[in-house]
Amino acid sequence: MATQEKYLKPDAKGRIQLGKIAKDIIRYQVIEDADGCIILRPEVAIPASEAWLYKNKEALEAVKVGLQQSAAGKVKKRGSFAKYVDGE
Repeated sequence: MATQEKYLKPDAKGRIQLGKIAKDIIRYQVIEDADGCIILRPEVAIPASEAWLYKNKEALEAVKVGLQQSAAGKVKKRGSFAKYVDGE
């Protein structure tokens, strides 16, 4: 993503309105570096049932490789898997 520069002015209480920049962000990690620069690192929520993937580096890497292969068109049609689906 391209770097975007904006100038925002704090209100009387030191608050800054991020507006559309903050769309879909649930919170920010705030980092202040040695030079006094404030960095806001956006965070989003993921379902607890999917959190395991981000904790398992091997599985996450396999998913990333699969997504790259799919984007590059390196896929094979294996037909329907419907016969393996449980009715419930």
